[in-house]
Amino acid sequence: MDKILIVDDNTAVLQALSLLLEIHGYEVVTTTSPEQALQFVNQLRVSLVIQDMNFTSDTTSGEEGKALFTELRNLNSNLPIILITAWTDLEQAIGLVKAGAADYIAKPWDDVKLLTSVANLIELGKTREKTATLARHQEQQAPTQTAAANVGLVYASAAMQRVIDMAIQVAKSDVSVLITGPNGSGKEKIAEVIQSQSQQFKKPFIKLNCAALPADLIEAELFGAEAGAFTGATKTRIGRFEAADGGTLFLDEIGNLSYSGQTKLLRVLQTGQFERVGSVKTQQVNVRVISATNAHLKDAINAGTFREDLYYRLNVIELQLPPLHQRVDDIMPLVNHFLPHRTLSLSAEKALLQHAWPGNVRELENACKRVAVLKAEGIIEPEDFAVSEQPRDSASATSPKTIEPDKDQLEASMKEHQGVIAKVARHYGMSRQALYRRLNKFGIEY
Repeated sequence: MDKILIVDDNTAVLQALSLLLEIHGYEVVTTTSPEQALQFVNQLRVSLVIQDMNFTSDTTSGEEGKALFTELRNLNSNLPIILITAWTDLEQAIGLVKAGAADYIAKPWDDVKLLTSVANLIELGKTREKTATLARHQEQQAPTQTAAANVGLVYASAAMQRVIDMAIQVAKSDVSVLITGPNGSGKEKIAEVIQSQSQQFKKPFIKLNCAALPADLIEAELFGAEAGAFTGATKTRIGRFEAADGGTLFLDEIGNLSYSGQTKLLRVLQTGQFERVGSVKTQQVNVRVISATNAHLKDAINAGTFREDLYYRLNVIELQLPPLHQRVDDIMPLVNHFLPHRTLSLSAEKALLQHAWPGNVRELENACKRVAVLKAEGIIEPEDFAVSEQPRDSASATSPKTIEPDKDQLEASMKEHQGVIAKVARHYGMSRQALYRRLNKFGIEY
């Protein structure tokens, strides 16, 4: 229930206004003291203030009301304030309206006009508060968004926001990080965010795909080899750990590393020491390790194919990256990134949002590249992406089906959900970005 504070030295005015407002569903707090009014605003969640311009007998200058107005504004710049004035205060009241007062009403007031003004201003105050909250939230998110943009990471979902926030938080330490998630979901980008925000951001950042290496070459690839150490080794070669000394080594698809490779990796993680293949000289390095996998390593531990002690060395902090179908809000920003300056039909948007994307961001990127080549101009339709508008399969069967609303339905939903964009978007089964486009199309304020 919205709370209204009334400040007036006339108890008859307080009683009359209280009765009028309480009848219409408002909670009312009254006082004859400007000092107490300031305490109420400071301690209570007041939605609107109705204040007189004078608070002592035989005073008509309006200076007392002006002073209270100024202090209320200092406490809460978004608080709507209605001034109740006598005709002798009218010029002063108009001046305060220009200075930011929400409205003024002359005595005796018109009940209908007062109630209309109260309802409109409370709603306006809530909108301003939401806008201020959103601005603060965006300001807090600015470092995260900058870090993501610097490595080319495109997102809009709350799920990705949480992952990136945590990535930035752990970046400042030197602990090992394990990034888990399905293929094509962006694990390497998260590793790049960590590196860019770490104390080693100017140091080497070396990447290695463990799945691409045969078991007999893993040791030479990780630790290097002396000339003549094996057939074809014609010169000394440094390994990835040596190349990453002082910086970061990213081991992708760590779950595919051979068991012998895991044993050799464990030692260097424990001690920072290793020997090149064909050498007895011990090398010492200081390397932070970030690893990634799409495998369920605990299942691999139970099956005896992955070392448990290595798992706990790698997994000091785990970042779980959700698949694309669980972060639908990312789909259209990614499409706009992959297909800049192109227009999609509404049915194409719906089809993309409803598709399961088992290949995640990589599949979406490839679909966009195909469209860019095969349909270089014109409005893009669902068939151009080779996806249908049918609901997703079991990978995302719980997602709501998109409903295409008209203007009246959108206005009704915005009112029903009190303007909360996320709730309205969820109701229609579309992303927030898709909803914003429809609100702008119909000229609906939000």
